[in-house]
This record gives sequence, C-alpha cells and structure tokens, in this order.
Amino acid sequence: MVTEKWAVAALRIFLVVLFGVLLVFQTLSLPGGIAYHTQQNPHDAPLRWPLTAIAVFLVLCVQVILVATWKLLTLVKKDRIFTTASLKWVDAIVWAVGAAWVVFAGMLIFVGFNADDPGMPMVLFLVTVGITVIGLLMVVMRALLRQATALRSDMEAVI
Repeated sequence: MVTEKWAVAALRIFLVVLFGVLLVFQTLSLPGGIAYHTQQNPHDAPLRWPLTAIAVFLVLCVQVILVATWKLLTLVKKDRIFTTASLKWVDAIVWAVGAAWVVFAGMLIFVGFNADDPGMPMVLFLVTVGITVIGLLMVVMRALLRQATALRSDMEAVI
C-alpha cells in the first residue's frame, strides 16, 4: 500500500510538472493558438485579446490551486493540517474556483445568446456545472477542516 509519505512526494512531482506545462500553455501555446485562429478566421479577430485574457486568467486560477495544494501538502507533511494556517490555503482554492466559475458563467451567457448551434453552449454548461460541483465540494471540505481543527484544538487543550 502506498504510504502517505510516498503519496505526498509523488503528488508534489506531478504538481511541479503540471505547473510547468500550464506555464508553457499560459505564455506560449494559448496566446499563439488564439492568434493563429484569429488570423485564419478574420471575423473572430475582435475576440483575440479577450479570449487570450480569459485563457491566461483561467490557467492562473489553476496555478493558484496548485500552489495552495502544495502548501497544504507541506502542512500535511509537518502534521499541521488541522491548524488555522491550513484554512487560508483552502480559502485560496475556494476563491480561485469561484473566480473561474464567474468567468465560465459569463462565457456561457455570452455564447448562449450568440451561438448558432447548441454545441458550445452545452460544453460551457457542462464545464460550469463541473466547476460548481468542485467549488461547492471545496466549501464543504473547508467546513469539515474547520470542524476538525476545532476538535483537535479542544483535544490538545484537554491533554
């Protein structure tokens, strides 16, 4: 069975790899791909910079989640996860998910009113619902963490 120590180490490796890949996408691939698309489709040219800004912002939201997860893993490794220090990192995840939700909901509304076919609005609806579930799950997990932190503090006071 995989121990906590190995799981944390493996997760950290994959967080670094994912962060690096996202950084390449954020700085090179997404802006370049959007620029190429608008060159090939001149009627989409006015959307180049708004789409680039949205794409870079959404990747930034994921990067914030990765950094917060790294910090939470550090607290797990130090056996300090059930302290108030962990709540600020969970809050950062909740805020990043909330920011991404606002962007996707805005895109869903914009595309929904301007789309000729239902394909893209349905994809955006699916992603928005998925982000909603993740955000609500994080709010519940934060409440559980807060309760566990309070219980641990009470137990340490008794002992």
